[in-house]
Amino acid sequence: MIPATEFEGLSLVRQGKVRDIFDTKDSLLMVTTDRLSAFDVVLPDTIPDKGKVLNQISLFWFKQMERIVKNHIISVDVDEYPEEFKKYRDALDKRSMLVKKAKPLEVECIVRGYISGSGWSSYQNEGHVCGIPLPKGLKESDKLDTPLFTPSSKAAIGDHDINISFEEAINILGRETAEKLRDLSLAIYNKGAELALEKGIIIADTKFEFGMLDNEIILIDEILTPDSSRFWPLDDYEPGRGQKSFDKQSVRDWLTASGWNKKYPGPKLPREIIENTSKTYKEIYNRLTGEHV
Repeated sequence: MIPATEFEGLSLVRQGKVRDIFDTKDSLLMVTTDRLSAFDVVLPDTIPDKGKVLNQISLFWFKQMERIVKNHIISVDVDEYPEEFKKYRDALDKRSMLVKKAKPLEVECIVRGYISGSGWSSYQNEGHVCGIPLPKGLKESDKLDTPLFTPSSKAAIGDHDINISFEEAINILGRETAEKLRDLSLAIYNKGAELALEKGIIIADTKFEFGMLDNEIILIDEILTPDSSRFWPLDDYEPGRGQKSFDKQSVRDWLTASGWNKKYPGPKLPREIIENTSKTYKEIYNRLTGEHV
């Protein structure tokens, strides 16, 4: 994958944790790199083919959700990109999309269908998740009776996103927009979780990003990928413990065990962790779509 700095003559407007975004005047070109972030820090190692997998999974889900909400995609065909991008065809193929210029909404929309991760820690310590009380006696990885909408504030690169209450989301967005984002997020999650379950995959939790375009809310960035979600194999699921994972949880686990302080820069990953993570990303794509990257 060519680094963003080597796309000579192109206008890089934002370099995110994983995606590089270029201005094409009338639209944006989003390139999904092989970079890996964990605990909101971009790690020094890349994961082979990760960008292609993420981009293709997002495309799969965007199409599945078109009846629920519009998205920002214009084209994923390099032949339809502006002329100055076509000479980078090999670098852009399968890992890029030409998208509409929407105004991102300043809240990340997290949906939790199972209690895990920071939600499990919060429940153990306080008996609630993001201010939402839960029944006593839940075990780690239990399925929740109803999926929870738990928004967070967006953080700058290197900073940690902060969980906020729904009332705080209303203060940021206004009640009508916040309620619309909640309803859309839950609808998308429920449809995605149902479809994935048919493929033997549990989507434990996920996050979405939305933007405004012509006074309409649309889905942007990525959707239901291993970077934005926890995927568990159904045939290995057992409440009361952490689950085998189809996402980057193995990286998180290794980083936690390493004693890293979760601040930039992150540590170098062992070769076997890199290779296994690449294999895991490809496996989830294959399971969901029946295709290979």
